[in-house]
Amino acid sequence: MMVETEKVLRPGIESMPGLLAFYVGADEATSSLSNVSLWTDLDSAKQLDRFQPMLDSGKPFVARGATFERPIMNYTTLWQLQPVANG
Repeated sequence: MMVETEKVLRPGIESMPGLLAFYVGADEATSSLSNVSLWTDLDSAKQLDRFQPMLDSGKPFVARGATFERPIMNYTTLWQLQPVANG
């Protein structure tokens, strides 16, 4: 279902101002999905709260027993890691 949902969500999310990255993952052991996105600022991140295709895409998942954590959580970056350059 998530593969099909990408086709609907990708164009709108990619065009949102402030998007840095968007990841979707699945954990087969727990039958859970997670979306993690990185944005330039909180206002940009909150675009997902009202992005109608995202809201609509959840309905078939709920019909099949899925639950969603609400409200959508937004975190301020406190620190980050990047690979150390080998050189």
